[in-house]
Amino acid sequence: MAEIKEWQTHKGLLLDSVNGYDVIECEGCGFKHIVPIPNPEELESTYRLEYYDKEKPLYLERHKEDLDWWNLVYSDRYDTFEEILPPSSRRILDVGSGPGFFLLHGKERGWQTMGIEPSAQAADHSRKLGLDIIEGFFTEELIHSLGKFDVIHMSEVLEHTAAPLNILLTARSILKDDGLLCIIVPNDYNPFQIALRIACGYEPWWIAPPHHINYFDFNSLRLLLKNNGFRIVSCEATFPIDMFLLMGDNYIDNDTLGRQCHAKRKGMERNLTKAKMTNLKRELYRAFSSIGVGREAQVIGQKTSG
Repeated sequence: MAEIKEWQTHKGLLLDSVNGYDVIECEGCGFKHIVPIPNPEELESTYRLEYYDKEKPLYLERHKEDLDWWNLVYSDRYDTFEEILPPSSRRILDVGSGPGFFLLHGKERGWQTMGIEPSAQAADHSRKLGLDIIEGFFTEELIHSLGKFDVIHMSEVLEHTAAPLNILLTARSILKDDGLLCIIVPNDYNPFQIALRIACGYEPWWIAPPHHINYFDFNSLRLLLKNNGFRIVSCEATFPIDMFLLMGDNYIDNDTLGRQCHAKRKGMERNLTKAKMTNLKRELYRAFSSIGVGREAQVIGQKTSG
């Protein structure tokens, strides 16, 4: 029998329980999240001082190792922005800018770039690349002196925040008219993950509280944007890496195999680019998004009037 879970003002169907947290399909929020939700003070301490050392100790090293491939990813993203916006609209803010390589790519294309990053380690690395970085959290208090932006980019941010709606509305307030908000989040509870649970008995490995608080998919992310002042102008998936699990390559907790699977994904995308078939790759990923498949959901909303 389905169990309904309530916590403070949140209520919804109980989906999973992991490490003392419950994942619910929250009726009020319109997306899945854990309860109890960690308090902001706990999250601030983690992301300022510990995240890259304890949670992602190899992130910077591997990002550098994969940088040629990452720049293909970044190029697609900036291409989309430039296709939608007029040539004079080239000011971008990256919220959760990490080590700074996304902004560096934009700066090298002629964009005016700025980043906000809570991790002292990541912010320091970005500044060494010559980037304009504010070390802190994206709050209403912080943004008043920043001016307006043509694009606000948030990659792997909303799943970590206790109040994603507040983040979205704060971003909207500093976007220019018709400006773009680009959000990339893990595409969780997607059809391949569900198939792996049913057919292969996998536990929900993608649930990672308290660091991952929210669990979006394409539908819930699109709805969140549409209900809060944006029209959807682009939806793309990233490569459905969990396809390897369906084929029998269990990379969970197997870093070596995981890197091998990732290398195959990179090889496919590099070869399509080399063959001048980037458009084919992107059409494939747009098609994946239409059926809810892909490891990440990338949705771009354009600010509407009012």
